[in-house]
Amino acid sequence: MSQQIIIAEQARIAALLKDDRVEELIVSQGQYQIEDIFLGTVENVLPGIDAAFIDIGESKKNGFIHVSDLGPLRSKKGSAAITELLEPKQKVLVQVMKEPTGSKGPRLTGNISLPGKYIILQPFGKGVNISRKINTETERSRLRALGVLIKPPGTGLLFRTESKEISEEFLIEDLENLIQKWENILQLNEMSTPPMLISRDEDFSLKILRDNVNSSTTKVTIDNKQAIERAKSYLVNDQFNFIIEFHNNSKEDHILEKYKIIQTIQKSLQPRVDLPSGGYIIIEPTEALTVIDVNSGSFTRSANSRQTVLWTNCEAAIEISRQMKLRNIGGVLIIDFIDMDSRRDQFQLLEHFTTAIKDDSAKPQIAQLTELGLVELTRKRQGKNIYELFGKTCNCCEGLGHLQNLPNLQKINLEPPKSSKKSKKSIHENNLENNQLIIHDSKNKMSETATSKALISSEEKDNLKKKELNDDINAANNLNEQEIIYLKLSDEEKIVYSQLGINPLIKLGKEFIKVNNIPKLENNESKKKEAVQSNDKNQIKIKNLDNSLSGNSLKDYSDRDTLEVSNEEIVVNDIDLKENQDSEDADITRRKRRRSSAVNE
Repeated sequence: MSQQIIIAEQARIAALLKDDRVEELIVSQGQYQIEDIFLGTVENVLPGIDAAFIDIGESKKNGFIHVSDLGPLRSKKGSAAITELLEPKQKVLVQVMKEPTGSKGPRLTGNISLPGKYIILQPFGKGVNISRKINTETERSRLRALGVLIKPPGTGLLFRTESKEISEEFLIEDLENLIQKWENILQLNEMSTPPMLISRDEDFSLKILRDNVNSSTTKVTIDNKQAIERAKSYLVNDQFNFIIEFHNNSKEDHILEKYKIIQTIQKSLQPRVDLPSGGYIIIEPTEALTVIDVNSGSFTRSANSRQTVLWTNCEAAIEISRQMKLRNIGGVLIIDFIDMDSRRDQFQLLEHFTTAIKDDSAKPQIAQLTELGLVELTRKRQGKNIYELFGKTCNCCEGLGHLQNLPNLQKINLEPPKSSKKSKKSIHENNLENNQLIIHDSKNKMSETATSKALISSEEKDNLKKKELNDDINAANNLNEQEIIYLKLSDEEKIVYSQLGINPLIKLGKEFIKVNNIPKLENNESKKKEAVQSNDKNQIKIKNLDNSLSGNSLKDYSDRDTLEVSNEEIVVNDIDLKENQDSEDADITRRKRRRSSAVNE
């Protein structure tokens, strides 16, 4: 797979492309960068965690160094406690091994290393080490013998992968440059006062070429002419044949736009990543770990579900290996692949995933496949991830992803009286509208009957008028009367309904919630008063209707009077019948008592 390197010198952003697709981003920004060497002072020594905090600059975050990373300080005094190795206000020479992340400052080490083109010099190291990617035994023996001969005493050497089959002349030249660089650092250390930056790789382009050029590289594109010249002179001795190209941002699209690097960054900030066959993965970073979920989505082209699951998981494994490098995800990762019943498919997926992450420089390590089907792995942290580099905390939610929506207690306490006033007003307005509609309908009916007088006899006229009056009275009673419904409520229910402003008729059912229905607490005196008031209202409404129909004949009024009298007589008769029945029942009970007493005697 061919590799292309894109370097934006001005923006200090580089990208590694494989098959015209961004695989990895390299950003060199911020106050602290990996491999920077600082002269600092000890601020605090914490024996409880065997660590110390070092002041190395103007930032509020001090650097953190563990007792295991003290390097030469620890080697001089043996395995002593950190309080014996470091003390406050002590000057120390340290190197950044991890950039600051979140609320944590940079991670520091006393084991300083100076990387070169072919060799890495370790001033406080020991022995000669060779890259594992050089697997030829003869080449390893050659480099080891050369390292023993040229290594300065008291230092360590590491031959990089690029040193394979390189002549001794170039290797010795590279080592001499590193030794000269270390001597300059020691001179600055003696002359400077902390905190101070001692050494940094200012040439961004050469740093990218030094760490990423390999046999698969076919093209390098840089947007700076001076960087092009430096790159050509730096790579003059290399055996790799590739093109070094200049990109003019002023005449063409910006280099980051042309190669879709900005678009890739924007997509990488989103949690969802689509797979080629229709599935997708969700990546959610947290403080402790990063969680990745795999979903089949719309992928249904396989013959059966087993093939669908296996195919989707294998596609997800390849994309996850790319996203880990692209987003620079470090620490603990938990991947929830789609469940697979076959143990064979599980092992096939793990093998496929292991092959996909083999070329990752951060060296991910798969821990295990749990009983729940989760894959656990760890990846070395290398600098800031993409969320810290190009993301910004939301001012509204402060990074939580949601806003608080708590109930307004004052609004809840004020709502019930407002709603009751509104309901009374609405009921009164509805009653007025209903009265107007009834009067209008009655007038229309009267006009219609007047046109049919010539055809209907006088008796039929009287019958029709009586029916119309009865219909009007019934309609008025049905529409205008407010029906009072009595309820029994406990003290707790009264408090709940009053505070929340809920109509208590909901307790009986939704069909009882109407405009004309008025809830009342059950009480004998209130029942009597309401009954009297309802009778008075009915009589008033009937009189109003009679007045509205004053244009009719006197015979209609006599008919109404007779109807009212008959209705009153019926009511009186009903009351008399009830009283007679009660008296008869009392007489019967008395007779039974007398008979029973006579029998006993």
